[in-house]
Amino acid sequence: CHPLLLVASFSQAEELVCRQRGDPENPQLSKDGDIILGGVFSFHSSWKEKQESYRHKPLPLECTSLNFREFQFAQAMLFAIEEINNSTELLPGISLGYKLYDICGSISRSVRVALALANGNEIVPAPSDAPCTRSGEVQAIMGETSSSPCMAIATVIGPFQIPMISHFATCACLSDKTKYPSFLRTIPSDYYQSRALAQLVKHFGWTWVGAIRSNDAYGNKGMATFTETAQQLGICLEYSVAFFRTDPPDKRQKIIDTIKASTSRVIVAFLAHKDVDVLIHELSHHNLTGYQWVGSEGWIFDSQIAEMDRHHILDGSIGLSIPKAHVSGMREFIQDVKPLNSSSNEIFTEFWEELFNCKFKQSSAENQRECTGNEDLTEVHNGFTDMSLMPIFNNVYKGVYAVAHALHSILGCNETCNNKMQLDHFTILQHVKKIYFKTKDGDEVYFNENGDPPAKYEIINWQPTQNGIVDFVTVGLHDASLPADKQLNLHNKSLIWAKNSKEVPVSVCSEKCAPGTRKVLQKGKPVCCYDCIRCAEGEISNVTDSITCDRCHPEFWSNERRDACVKKVAEFLSYEEIMGALLTAASLFGTCMTAVVALIFFRYRKTPIVRANNSELSFLLLFSLTLCFLCSLTFIGRPSEWSCMLRHTAFGITFVLCMSCVLGKTIVVLMAFRATLPGSNVMKWFGPTQQRLSVLAFTLIQVVICIMWLTISPPFPLKNFKEFKDKIILECDLGSAVGFWAVLGYIGLLALLCFFLAFLARKLPDNFNEFSVAVEIFAILASSFGLLICIFIPKCYIILLKPEKNTKKSMMGKVAPKSF
Repeated sequence: CHPLLLVASFSQAEELVCRQRGDPENPQLSKDGDIILGGVFSFHSSWKEKQESYRHKPLPLECTSLNFREFQFAQAMLFAIEEINNSTELLPGISLGYKLYDICGSISRSVRVALALANGNEIVPAPSDAPCTRSGEVQAIMGETSSSPCMAIATVIGPFQIPMISHFATCACLSDKTKYPSFLRTIPSDYYQSRALAQLVKHFGWTWVGAIRSNDAYGNKGMATFTETAQQLGICLEYSVAFFRTDPPDKRQKIIDTIKASTSRVIVAFLAHKDVDVLIHELSHHNLTGYQWVGSEGWIFDSQIAEMDRHHILDGSIGLSIPKAHVSGMREFIQDVKPLNSSSNEIFTEFWEELFNCKFKQSSAENQRECTGNEDLTEVHNGFTDMSLMPIFNNVYKGVYAVAHALHSILGCNETCNNKMQLDHFTILQHVKKIYFKTKDGDEVYFNENGDPPAKYEIINWQPTQNGIVDFVTVGLHDASLPADKQLNLHNKSLIWAKNSKEVPVSVCSEKCAPGTRKVLQKGKPVCCYDCIRCAEGEISNVTDSITCDRCHPEFWSNERRDACVKKVAEFLSYEEIMGALLTAASLFGTCMTAVVALIFFRYRKTPIVRANNSELSFLLLFSLTLCFLCSLTFIGRPSEWSCMLRHTAFGITFVLCMSCVLGKTIVVLMAFRATLPGSNVMKWFGPTQQRLSVLAFTLIQVVICIMWLTISPPFPLKNFKEFKDKIILECDLGSAVGFWAVLGYIGLLALLCFFLAFLARKLPDNFNEFSVAVEIFAILASSFGLLICIFIPKCYIILLKPEKNTKKSMMGKVAPKSF
């Protein structure tokens, strides 16, 4: 006896006894035995609401709506107990008894039953030396079916360490051993089921779904885990509503309106079967068909719900189910039930009358046939004769056997058991937690550290047949013990979806963004609602539903579809281009002309005009001019390290050589006329040797400048990405700008010096001034041709040969510089 729940009192015979306060809770079914097991079931699924005035003692709960499923669960427990009692291998010589209670699905009643199971209702004599110390009668409790009553019962019995094993309570909260230390179960936790449902929804690409849950611990906790996992997988809930079978009509209407107003076509239903029974009627009344339902194990494999769905609202549903099971002999035992064989107790009488729609004599009614107690169960078809819940019956069966194996170990059973050993709940609980055995049909039974079994599910698809009966087809498996990417395994079977469609339904807030676009969230909406924006130029996305566009490498550019980067066209002045070919031709023509002039000068080297122009410097000038013409070829073709270094330096050196020759020739002419003056001996200071040395000295200075430039920071090939978005301009970078300007500056200095000397030579005789008229004509022509070629020829080139560039866009845009 527990002192908080019982009081010690004296009877009329002055005998000290223990009594329970309040009205006793008597079991609906009971049987004596050496060891008593408790059972908690909801033989009734509801009760009549009463308005209490709190002025008198509340009346007992009046239960309604007989529940055939719970009778099946109770029969499964009795089958296991009877099988153990008849066994010579398990608990030999020990008989198991039971006390089964009906809590009607009520939390308050479940607490009262828990107290009754922990203490017993009998008046217990209390010896004076140890008053009220008798332990509770039952050594373990089987049940209950729903999570909320289990939480209430486990909270009460937890401090007493009384083992409680549920066959159908799946709330993940019950795995918390700090709150429910003595609770175990033979059905997996909803923690695994909720995550498995989210993976299933993700597998079919449903990212925009609605959700309905039972408004109790089972539905609320399960849906919370589903929502959390769904968010991690990129699934959004358009709505999530709670429903309970006792909800008033206005609340039910709000749920219907929510579904009607939604755009999602998939509904995840985390509901108990009792709630689905009521919800189907509401949905049928409003003709809400065409939705794809995803169900939890609470209802997805319940054939009674399928029979009730006459409007085919749930056709094509898919969800998770406890794996199919078979327990030999259980079907026959469950269906072999007689009210007269059950001590004619009240609950079985009510059950029999409901089962066969009849009344016994003592409670007969008009227009209703009389029950004989010998009715044939094979003549009816209802919830009790339906064996689709065999996996749950098996869970009850395994729970009873788990306790039996623990007791077998504690009592040291071999051929016989030590039936004099005092049992305590804590020892039984510890042994139950550690048990491992196989049932007669090969099922492994064991619990993890949270008191949960392995989490394995079958994936069930509702496939209607031609005769209107729904066939529960197993289309896959889910094993939570495997790696995450291998847990979900769908078979190669054709699935039937809502409206008997064979096409997977689409339920998304926004269509997938194709490659070449990126997702932009819609303001104020979930992450599954977005717009698809095309990637900008130079950016791509090559996967579906990309959240960003990746910028192409500088050498690549996006294609028209923006889903791939293509290599940019590399542009440079090539020999194959018309402009390159013309310039090459001009360069070679100039080289040839220079060569022809050199031949003419060589052929007529002894003539006065050649000799008067300092033939040696003239030939050196012609040679340098040849090099100048050939230098232009280094500016044509793909830039390389050597060509870039050669371009400016070779031109700078050869052009300085040209100017040095011109400078030398000019000095020679000036000196020659200065030497004709009386007393002048200036020519001896600027003879042939000095002329050669002056040319060499002027040229060597440029060579030194170029060597320093190439040593410190030489020109190098450069890929110019800035001028054009979709092209690469291959050009030469100067390296050191100082070196470049030093080369040009030195050329400019020599040019100024030439100009100064030419100014001094302006008054020389025309014969020695290089035929001045012809020179002026050639200068005018050269200037005219230079302006014509530099200004108008490029324009004519574009007009005639590159008409695609003759546009306003090309005129307004940047033009990449090309070096010639």
